[in-house]
Amino acid sequence: MTRTVTAGLDGSPESRAAVEWAAREAALCDLPLKILHVREPETGADADERAAAEAWARTVRDSAEGLRLRHPGIEVVTDQVTGEPARALAEAADGSELLALGSRGLGRFGGFLIGSAGLSVIAHTMRPVVLVRAGEQAADEHRPDPSGVPSAATPFLPVVLGLDIDDPEGPGRPLLEFAFDAAARRGAAVRVVHAWTPPPYAAYGIPAEPPVVPSYGRRASALLTEVLRPWRQKYPDVEVSEASRAGNAAPVLVEAAREASLVVVGRRVRASPFGIHIGHVTHAVLHHVGAPVAVVAHA
Repeated sequence: MTRTVTAGLDGSPESRAAVEWAAREAALCDLPLKILHVREPETGADADERAAAEAWARTVRDSAEGLRLRHPGIEVVTDQVTGEPARALAEAADGSELLALGSRGLGRFGGFLIGSAGLSVIAHTMRPVVLVRAGEQAADEHRPDPSGVPSAATPFLPVVLGLDIDDPEGPGRPLLEFAFDAAARRGAAVRVVHAWTPPPYAAYGIPAEPPVVPSYGRRASALLTEVLRPWRQKYPDVEVSEASRAGNAAPVLVEAAREASLVVVGRRVRASPFGIHIGHVTHAVLHHVGAPVAVVAHA
């Protein structure tokens, strides 16, 4: 069965921005776009529930018709289900190439306000979930034109990838593959960002082994280069830049993502079925980065 790029639509400006982003991504991926609306069960009269369902069906149909006009090259399908939103969206994600969700923006560089349903979906699906802020425009993902005016006709900004190469289980192949695929589709560069922590005694200025702190940086840079070597070979047409920085990973990545067409971060798959666990770095990026953010689960 052909996978789709799926977008959740609830009528809000942020969900409409997510649908538009998903339409552009579906065109890049040469995949159908599915617009999904999840209705929570009504507690009123049957007639009221039927009227609400019909109204939402018209909204979804109108959205689909508009997308077909604006993006004539993609197939657009619609679906409407009744149920608990987080569960229904997670189930939809599992059958999709990726799921796009809207999230209220806090300004151009202000990032997102993540609702509980969005966090739950991110934490409970193995498929990539992309958060798109309200007001997101195609031109925001591209470099300004020579006069400084935003334009969707210019090259894409880089895809920024936050990578933990110190993870004992490895940096996560799905994460790397998603970022490089996204960059290749866009004809964009990949900027890989890794943050490393200096040894504890460095904070106290102990000069016992002055060369040790710089050696941490050299080791991290060399390891990052080695991790990326097979991906450079697999994607020879994708320009790759590396940034290995000392410091806390969250602010380092947020700063690096100020100019990005897409930011890609990972979520470690956890065995516990309880609670919402997405990691503090991913959580910080979701709240403080203005570009679309893709969260990719990896074991």
